[in-house]
Amino acid sequence: MNKKYIKSLFLPLALSGVVALSSCESYLDVENPSTISQEAVFTSVGYANSAVTGIYNSLMGDNGYGSRISTLYPNGSDDIRIGGTYNPLDRRGISGFGVSPDNTELNRPFLQLYQGIERANIAIKYIPVSNLYNNGTPAEQAAMRKLHGEALTLRALFYHELIRNWGDVPAPFEPSADQADLYLAKTNQDDIYDRLLDDLALASELVPWKSESGDPSTRITKSAVKGLRARLALARGGYALRRDSRKMERRADYKDYYAIARQETLDLIQSGRHSLHPSYEQVFKDLHTGASGGATNEMIFEIGAFGGNSKTDSKLGYSNGLRIDKSSKYGQANGQLEVIPTYFYEFGLGDVRRDVTIAFFQIDKDDNKELTRLTLMRDGKFRKYWTSIDGTAQNMGINWPVLRYADVLLMFAEAENELNGPTPQAIEAYEQVRKRAFAGNEESMGTTPTDKEGFFNAVVQERFLEFGGEGIRKYDLIRWNRLSSTIAETKTKLTALMNGEGRYANVPEYVYYNPTPVVNTTVPAEVASFDFFGGAINKAMYSPAPVTTPSGYTRVNWRAAVNEEYIATFAIAFEENKSELFPIYSGVLNQNYNLTQDYGY
Repeated sequence: MNKKYIKSLFLPLALSGVVALSSCESYLDVENPSTISQEAVFTSVGYANSAVTGIYNSLMGDNGYGSRISTLYPNGSDDIRIGGTYNPLDRRGISGFGVSPDNTELNRPFLQLYQGIERANIAIKYIPVSNLYNNGTPAEQAAMRKLHGEALTLRALFYHELIRNWGDVPAPFEPSADQADLYLAKTNQDDIYDRLLDDLALASELVPWKSESGDPSTRITKSAVKGLRARLALARGGYALRRDSRKMERRADYKDYYAIARQETLDLIQSGRHSLHPSYEQVFKDLHTGASGGATNEMIFEIGAFGGNSKTDSKLGYSNGLRIDKSSKYGQANGQLEVIPTYFYEFGLGDVRRDVTIAFFQIDKDDNKELTRLTLMRDGKFRKYWTSIDGTAQNMGINWPVLRYADVLLMFAEAENELNGPTPQAIEAYEQVRKRAFAGNEESMGTTPTDKEGFFNAVVQERFLEFGGEGIRKYDLIRWNRLSSTIAETKTKLTALMNGEGRYANVPEYVYYNPTPVVNTTVPAEVASFDFFGGAINKAMYSPAPVTTPSGYTRVNWRAAVNEEYIATFAIAFEENKSELFPIYSGVLNQNYNLTQDYGY
């Protein structure tokens, strides 16, 4: 990033990007203070809130969590990948793990993350030195401290996204106008994380609980600060691709960071302010309507989408999620993400998450459900037909989930196990998540392991099942140093599935069905309304079927859809100790003579 770019773009945007986070949240409808000086902005609580709202605005849009950062960057492991033919110069190069430095998909998200950091740096500089922060009324001081904590937390989130995708990166912690040299070299990610963890410790003292602020889950609350601090601590204590050794390594003091994660998540659990929503499905439906949070407060932090445009809205439910024909009454949805076939069979029978997470049907022009091939299933937590928007609209105001209470419980279980073994507290946290998944079918849950390694593996699997499609799995595998082995293991599983061997011996080559109208009530009702030959889904997809199509039914390739070509293209270009990170876009690299490519690119 050159000086001209930062001066001409970041600073004006930081002061002019003042719009609401959601069309239904009038408390964010504020004035545009772009015509006044930075110092004057922070003499008013309203203007300071506008500046912080400008930081939030850097989260969303096509180049933020509205598309690329949420649906392109995280996918390519053993749950979900980007569909289509591998090409290192487009989005398919990302999930193929062979993205080129000239791939333009790497450019604007990288810059937008730094845009958010610049906006945050301005607020973090001016808010604590403002008269209101130090000499205002108690209400004014509390408001300014809250905004300070929000800015610190958002900056940490931007940096976390940069680090987990690019590793060591330039790390400005002051506004660009105050920097003696804008051509920054990379900073070691450990040092960045340590600074951010300190920032978040301060932020947790500044930001109130949701019940105290009355904020929706699209604003940072104390719970969000503590939960994100736990997430960053586990990343800091996990494995990472190191620039000097070109190997995946974790530091000797990693348990210190697990201790931070344990304490922060324990604080949240013991606060009693959050619980799991009894309906797993409803957690994601609420993202489509702006009704997230609710009495359980499971959704701790989500990124708000609004405005029907590429900068402040999301393409969730259109570019990902279930596919819909353009002539359907629900309007077109492309659904470019594909579920890995073996993921369907990771869910135990009775686990309600399978049919929410995986959309094994698409909607045709007549508003009927069409069964997809096993290789063309889509992520199901984002569905255009769950919104009130139809037609050709690609932006539907669907929010992106960043942190749920289920994640807090499983982070605690993982950290507690690493430090103290699978204590009753760790087991209880793990089983809360599992019991919700098997509500009404608890007898199918299985037994929780009580040894350290076995319990860790159970947590690994539970996170796999709980967070499918939420952009978490790949980064978990990286911090556990399991990405390479999991890719190899998935290819072995795909081969067994193709051959109908082992656990896949009864998976049918073909499934037969009749198209049925979309019910659009609940996922269980939607699945129950299917007309499968051989019975309900838990029989039809798990039992051998005839080779000859039964009269009146349509045949769909199921196990037969998995072939050697499909297996060969899975993670096709992955290289251990390289592909865990992206290269920096060549155009950005050329703007900064102190910036190096590294990691074998």
